[in-house]
Amino acid sequence: MSQPADAPQSYTTLWTNDLCRRLTRDGYTGRPLRVLFGGPHQSLPSFRLAGVKPGDRVFPVRVHRTRLHVLGRLEVARIIPYEEAADELAKLPDWSPLEGGCASEVLVGPPGTPLDFGTTVPGELLERLTYRSRRAERRLRFVEDGRLMRSIGLQGVYRLAPESAAELDRLVDGAAAPAAGPAAPGVSPG
Repeated sequence: MSQPADAPQSYTTLWTNDLCRRLTRDGYTGRPLRVLFGGPHQSLPSFRLAGVKPGDRVFPVRVHRTRLHVLGRLEVARIIPYEEAADELAKLPDWSPLEGGCASEVLVGPPGTPLDFGTTVPGELLERLTYRSRRAERRLRFVEDGRLMRSIGLQGVYRLAPESAAELDRLVDGAAAPAAGPAAPGVSPG
């Protein structure tokens, strides 16, 4: 199933376990994503070079103990050169742990989904998760029995096939939805 060339696309970017531990320790869990940083190195890859543009969505992911975790989603409103982003960054809550030392671009969006380190991609989805390049589609390599044995296929910024993007959307939206329960006395559920 093909999409129009100008349709919004979805991408993943791999965050390191060290970064995720720092964000957890420093209280970032539950904060809506507002900004992402890109650069010229594998540790902070370029979103522009990957083809990300305004209107696209980016899913930060993490591989921890052979499980893939989807951490949230940010819709890109603007991509700003890092050296021109100071005024924009001053208006946002602090996300400095994401900057790294070599940032050259800043992706800014409306508040995205809350950052959540507990959303694991189920093994059956992991086995069919598909990425799309200009030339072909590919599935992740090194998936065995619903576990990701090596993260090499996620290191960078990669475009998801539409079906896989929709499945990650459902996972993230399910994690961000408040638990349904009885309303407090005298409070209308909405």
